[in-house]
Formats: sequence, structure tokens, C-alpha cells
Amino acid sequence: MKLEEAATQESNPCISKSTRLPRKRFYRARAHSNPLSDSHFPVPISPHHVDYSLHFPQFFPSPNSDSDSDSRKIEFADIGCGFGGLLISLATLFPNTLMIGMELRDKVTEYVKERILALRISNPNQYQNVSVVRTNSMKYIPNYFSKSQLSKMFFLFPDPHFKEKNHRRRVISPFLLDEYAYVIKEGGIIYTITDVEELGEWMKSCLENHPLFEGLTDEELEADPVVKLLKCATEEGQKVERNGGQTFTAVFRRIAMK
Repeated sequence: MKLEEAATQESNPCISKSTRLPRKRFYRARAHSNPLSDSHFPVPISPHHVDYSLHFPQFFPSPNSDSDSDSRKIEFADIGCGFGGLLISLATLFPNTLMIGMELRDKVTEYVKERILALRISNPNQYQNVSVVRTNSMKYIPNYFSKSQLSKMFFLFPDPHFKEKNHRRRVISPFLLDEYAYVIKEGGIIYTITDVEELGEWMKSCLENHPLFEGLTDEELEADPVVKLLKCATEEGQKVERNGGQTFTAVFRRIAMK
């Protein structure tokens, strides 16, 4: 670590002196944001304009690094990644896979950035494959990912938007599944989980009724190590578990057009 970086961390009250990780209380934000409202942040014109060097400097050391000519591309996307718990778990489970969290809330995004940076510093050569971006995934998924680029997408404990008039804000919907089907390759998997039964039924129904997705079998779910993380890797999941709450999971595979 550079001396100036070390001095900055030492004097920064947002960074824990014992763990060198950011203190979550300094990055608190509203639990959810309105995904239909306009937010002002930079958005790449297309997936070809995503600057991989900002996210994965070990793999793309300069802005001129051409991700199209490299075999590495982002493969996992955590939509509404929150404080990054799932991303951090996946980073070590799949150390050779590039993955990114997409979060709308600015303070929460900043926390995840600082968390990843701290983990990279304290664990050399680890966590280089994970990053986060502040964006509205309901609007800008096609700006970040090319056709059939992703192999996994995650939707963990999304905002239920209980009122019927707000169901159009839900991150899983028939219209949005068309976009997700475009960026996920055949055989890729969408993972969803919620502690709201009605939302769980909604997401499962949307996926069941879409012609390009099919549910995983019980045997496939049991064999998938990622499924086991859905309940425990995130702050929301841990809270539900502490309170003895139920969770409702729907895991579906992208299939070819029949």
C-alpha cells in the first residue's frame, strides 16, 4: 500500500482501525430507491464502452486494455447488490470469474467500493475479480452487457413494491425478463430469493411463464453451491434467519427458443 493511502485510511473515521474495512454506519441509506426516477450518473454508451480497468485493474491495467480482445468478460451480475455480501462470497468461490454488483443507492455503492478496496489491500491477489457500479439496472442492463455475456444473475431480497400500482417497479417482470434473457447465455442461471411470499410467487410465476426459462430440478438445486449462499451471504438474508423468517427461492435456467 502506498504511504499516502495508508495515512488516509488511518485518519479516515469511516474505516475501522481493527479490520481496515469500512464502517457500515457511515454509509447508511434508505432501504430502497425508486427505480423509475431519473438519477444522474455516467452510463456507458454500450458494453464496448465499459472501462474494465476501473473495475478490474489487475486484469485490465489501463483504459486502453481491450476487453473485447481478451477472453475475460464480466460473467456474474448481482442486481441490487446491497452491501456486497454475496459478491464477496462469490469472489473467492469463483476466483477466476469476473463479477459486478449493480446498485442504485450512492452511499451503499460507495461502501461496497471501499469494502472491495480494503479486502484487496489486506488479501493480496484476492478480490481482484469483483467490482461494483452505481447504476439503474432496470434501465441500463443493455449498456453494460452484450448478448449472451452473463452466466449468472442474482436478484436477492429485492424491493417488493407491495402496492399493485407499483408492481411495474419490480425488478423481475415479463418485460425485464426479455432483457435478462438477451444478456444471459443458454444454460445461464437466474437466482431469486425473498422473504415476501407474494413477491416470491410473482417472481416464480414470471419465470415459469417466460418461454426462455425453466426451473432447476431439486437435484440440481442441491448440487449448486451458489444456492446455499442465497439465504446467508447478504445482510437481508442474515436478518431473516435471525428472526426465524421464511424465504422463497426461484432458480431458473436460460434455455433455447423452442
